[in-house]
Amino acid sequence: MKKNLDNDYNFMSQFAFKCLKYFLLALFGFANTYVISNVFGASIIVQMLVSPIVWEWLFRIAIFIFCFCAVAIIFESSR
Repeated sequence: MKKNLDNDYNFMSQFAFKCLKYFLLALFGFANTYVISNVFGASIIVQMLVSPIVWEWLFRIAIFIFCFCAVAIIFESSR
């Protein structure tokens, strides 16, 4: 069994998947905030989280990150 494997992914791949990881963690944080705010009755925070502007920006960021990951996968597979 080979124990000294090198992580020879390029910088773009590493950065793309770090962005994806932190974006998914942020979505998980939004979900936690929504549930906790509903439980404790903080309706102002709930209204901010379900506003169309927030969802529009999250959708735009998600499209950008997934396209960036796709480009990184294509570039990495062409090497």
